[in-house]
Amino acid sequence: MNARPPTGPGTGSGPGTGSRSGTGSGPGTETNTTPRRRGRPPRTESADTRDRILTTARDEFSERGYEKTSVRGIAKAAGVDPALVHHYFGTKEQVFEAAITQSFAPAIEAPKAIEDGPLDGVGERLVRFFFGIWENPATRTPLLAIVRSAVTNETAAAVFRRIVATQVLRRIADRLDLPDAELRAELAAAQLVGTAMLRYVIKVEPLASADPEQIIARLAPVVQGHLTGP
Repeated sequence: MNARPPTGPGTGSGPGTGSRSGTGSGPGTETNTTPRRRGRPPRTESADTRDRILTTARDEFSERGYEKTSVRGIAKAAGVDPALVHHYFGTKEQVFEAAITQSFAPAIEAPKAIEDGPLDGVGERLVRFFFGIWENPATRTPLLAIVRSAVTNETAAAVFRRIVATQVLRRIADRLDLPDAELRAELAAAQLVGTAMLRYVIKVEPLASADPEQIIARLAPVVQGHLTGP
């Protein structure tokens, strides 16, 4: 008579088996079958992920410029899949616009300078506000990236123009309540942006190293004339 095979512990499909045909779910197995998570992150992580991508994008555009920055490069630097960049922001142009809006946020408050007092002092308030942003390294660095990208790439320039026109110039013009308010606001902006280009981007001397108060004192009457003069 043939002996029956043992059925105790250590055999077949019982606990402790070393069989290759098992699913790996029994005790003693070392195989990690947890699937790698793909797709959108949970809602609790979404805000942090979006902010990290946006901050990374701003740094990438600042360091490389618009032309040399890619969605794939932003994703790699942020430690995410490129699909997430597209999910949150869309195209490269849309990522750039979001980064600009974030970087440009302090300047968007410029129209409030008009509301903080009488119109006869708006020139100095606006100029002082403008150079307060540019003289602060924390706000100057991202602004420099925006300006440099705008002067070297037409797509970046179009995004920059759209934000400046809708978020700053139009709001200033609305507060002036004059027939040619838009032209006045644009002339004032041209004075300020042109000075910023020469001082902070091109760094023309002696303007680049001049005392900010001296610049404000000379520009304020000019900007005032553009905004409220005859």
